[in-house]
This record gives sequence, C-alpha cells and structure tokens, in this order.
Amino acid sequence: MNDDITFAFGHPSERAKALAGDPPLDRIAMTDHRREVEIGAFQAERGVTQTVQFDVVVEVATRAEQAVDDVDRILSYDTIVAAIDAALAAERVNLLETLAARIADHILAHPLATRCIVRLGKLDRGPYVLGVEILRNAPVGRKRVFLPQDAPHPRIVYLAAAAIARPDLPAMLDQLEAAGEPVILCVGRSETDAPRAMHLMPQRRIDLLAIEQAAWVLASRDARCVVVDSRTELDWAMRHGQISVWAPSKLVLDAHDGPAASVTDPFALTLWLAQAFEAREVLAFGAAPDVALPAGLRVRLLGPADAPPPLV
Repeated sequence: MNDDITFAFGHPSERAKALAGDPPLDRIAMTDHRREVEIGAFQAERGVTQTVQFDVVVEVATRAEQAVDDVDRILSYDTIVAAIDAALAAERVNLLETLAARIADHILAHPLATRCIVRLGKLDRGPYVLGVEILRNAPVGRKRVFLPQDAPHPRIVYLAAAAIARPDLPAMLDQLEAAGEPVILCVGRSETDAPRAMHLMPQRRIDLLAIEQAAWVLASRDARCVVVDSRTELDWAMRHGQISVWAPSKLVLDAHDGPAASVTDPFALTLWLAQAFEAREVLAFGAAPDVALPAGLRVRLLGPADAPPPLV
C-alpha cells in the first residue's frame, strides 16, 4: 500500500497528524463510538436503526500545558458527545455526509475548536464498512460563545440554611426529578458566623467558602446531590439527569463578567448563576426579600418550609 492510499484510508487521528501545520496544534479524539441511528435514503432503511461508528478528531487552539488542569479551559470530550447528540436529535437525515457536517458545525461552534475530522461508518450494511469522512475548519469571524445554542435551561432552587435542614428534603427532590427538567441547587451560608478578615478580597473568599461548606452539608443529606464547581461539570450534569449542588468559588472568581467583589450574598450569586445559564426559573426557599430581582428572570419566593409549588 503506497503512502497516498495509506493517507486516504488511515485513521482520522493519523490523517489529522499528516495535515497538521507548523507548529502543530493539540488534538483531542473520540474513536469507536457506536450508536443505533435511523438513517438512510432507501425505503428499507426507514423505521429501522443501523449501527453507526463515529470517529472524531478536533484540533484545538490551546496547548495542554496551558490548560492548568482546568476542565473549563479546554474543549471537553463531552463537547464531541453533545455535538453527536444534538445532530441526531435535530431530525432524521438520509445521508451520512449531512450528519457528519452537522456534527462538525456543532463542534466548531466551540471557541477553542479550529478544525475537525469527522468519520462515520455504517457497520450493518454488509461484510464491510460504508462510510464518509469530512474535514472542516472553523469559520472565519465566528461568534465565540461558551454557552451552546442547545444548552439546557435548568430550574435553579435556592435553599437558605433553614431550608437545607427541612425534613421533607428527599420528597422535594423527588418532585423536582419528576418534573423532568435539569436542576441546580444553590445554598445559603450556615447561620454560624464566618471568620472576619481585614480586607475585601480575603473576606470574599471566606464568604464563598462558607457557602460551599453549606453545599457539602446539603450533599450529605441525599446521595442524589452532587457538589460541582465548574461550568463544564454543571453542563454535563444537566444533560445527564444529575442534581448538582453549586460550589460557587471557581465560577465567581474566574468569570470575566462575574458579580462585583462586594457581592457575596448567596441569593444574589444564585440570581447571577441563573442569568448565566439562562435558567427557566428560580425557586427560592428562604431568600432574603431585599435582593433586587433581575428583569426577565422568573423567580418564585417561598418560605424555607413551604411546599414546592406546581412545576410547569
């Protein structure tokens, strides 16, 4: 087999390596990912599923050593899976080429993705693989956004200290799960006084850590409550039916457009998170009534022991 044939039929990761520029960009890859898909232009392919294999390689505009071991500063493997999910959920397609192009478009909407190779293969059509491979570059002048167009819109539930201790917490979680919407729980600080610092920035970190202590207390009350601190983890949890408890320090301190340094009220931070994630609504159990509510955000203020309202 000569070099041209090897290049044409080589694995996408080898193709990406051969096409790399100077200096080469870092790449992430997901290979041998198989899904049952209804796809095909022939009548015999309608109403049945076929096994399709997905091999995807993405060049990213960052270097591994610059990512400082931070999942929010990289293109996550979940981005590739989410792109496949979104492309499959949009509508039935006849052609592998169309499906591959849609997957590439979703991936290249990520601000770090610069080029991707998508190879799809039907595995059930014979003693061979029928497939296509496409290569796409990120469009020039694209709008770089971190919140995907298909991002879930969660229901955010704020629990003041008294609400964290309510005895019917498991039943409340049952009701939230039954509604079928992604849920993020946010908490108020413990009623125990936090230490006082002499300067604003140390005090801000102390106040944020006090909120996170309360988050771990809440997580200890029900195994479904998982404490998370990154945007990537929150997005993954929303897409996979996990109830998250928000630990705010990382997102608040890292955000370029985050709350002002003087804002440490837990409910005010909850409202900021709700706007950042375009939440469908906020249920606030025991929130301070004097916090200004953002225009356009649905907020229902409740007592710390009130029953959850109908979820619509």
